[in-house]
Amino acid sequence: MGGPNTALLAESYCDWWSLAGVEALVGDRPAGWLAVPPAHDAAASRPKRVADPAPETQPLPAALRRQPAEAPAEPRGPIAFPDEWNDFQQWLAASDEVPGSQWDARRVLPVGNAAAPLMLLTAWPEIDDQREGQLFVGPAGTLLDAMLRAIGLTRSQCYLASLAITRPPGGRIAAHDSTELERLLWHHLRLAAPQRLVLVGGDILRMAAGLSLPDARGKSLDLNQNGGKVDTVAVAHPATLLARPAQKAAAWDSLKLFNWGR
Repeated sequence: MGGPNTALLAESYCDWWSLAGVEALVGDRPAGWLAVPPAHDAAASRPKRVADPAPETQPLPAALRRQPAEAPAEPRGPIAFPDEWNDFQQWLAASDEVPGSQWDARRVLPVGNAAAPLMLLTAWPEIDDQREGQLFVGPAGTLLDAMLRAIGLTRSQCYLASLAITRPPGGRIAAHDSTELERLLWHHLRLAAPQRLVLVGGDILRMAAGLSLPDARGKSLDLNQNGGKVDTVAVAHPATLLARPAQKAAAWDSLKLFNWGR
């Protein structure tokens, strides 16, 4: 290594290390020459921004909140009907449990006494009856009075009642309403205990005997009631007879079976 350029090479090496920052062969502190120096990134030195907390969710108004499901209502048992005549009449007039009382605020109540010579029973009040609060009013009532005179009776001698004490919308009832009304029918007849019975109109005839008016024309129906039978006939409602006079003959064929004058 003793060539003429040796001194130049050594000086060149020293200058290179001097430029690199090495001023001594041995330092007081060890240096990690292989360690990667930290990056001089201005963005990394900035503190990270903490996201703003999410705004609190406001509760929904009570009307928009999901309501807990209600437990299904327990099925009601059959309505208890009063067993005494006077209690029964008061119950019809005032109780909220009376089947057929829910369709109108005004109740059309029965008129007359138990054990009457004749009971006239219709399904529910007609429109005029509901408005006046009395059964068989207006021209239909006038015709009924004439029909009663034809068999030797007056209205005052009869017990007049409707099964439902208010008129259902459209004069028709749903199937679920008919069950309690049918129970009421037989209970009412048992307490009224009429000597004879006229079913007035096709609706009450279907409920009591399962027949149509043409099938019942001129026939005694002998309904079973309270262990016995009550003589029964069926006629069209006087309002129907006024609208369809041709049906008067069929009504007389049935009603004359109860002619007290013969």
